[in-house]
Amino acid sequence: MARKKRAQAYTEEFRREAVKRAEKEGNTTASVAKELGVSAQQIYNWRRQFNRLSDKQFNSMDGVDYSKKESEEIRRLKREKAALEKELEFVKKAAAYFANHQE
Repeated sequence: MARKKRAQAYTEEFRREAVKRAEKEGNTTASVAKELGVSAQQIYNWRRQFNRLSDKQFNSMDGVDYSKKESEEIRRLKREKAALEKELEFVKKAAAYFANHQE
């Protein structure tokens, strides 16, 4: 039984660099593909993949996809929550201090 040829795994850095080179003025996707030893179609696929991902980039929290606006709001609320928790801790300590020194 013949085995399928496994596609070579390229690093994300390699793929991004290939797409950048192909987009540079004076370069063609075909020439960059030949230079790097990959098919031009592969570079087109990587470009499409990165364009799709750029829309969703940094819009995932705890495995859930959010829109960019929702992600920014979640980050803001988390910062606000942390500040309020610090403030609450201070108020608790102050209340304990004044309860002990109230005579």
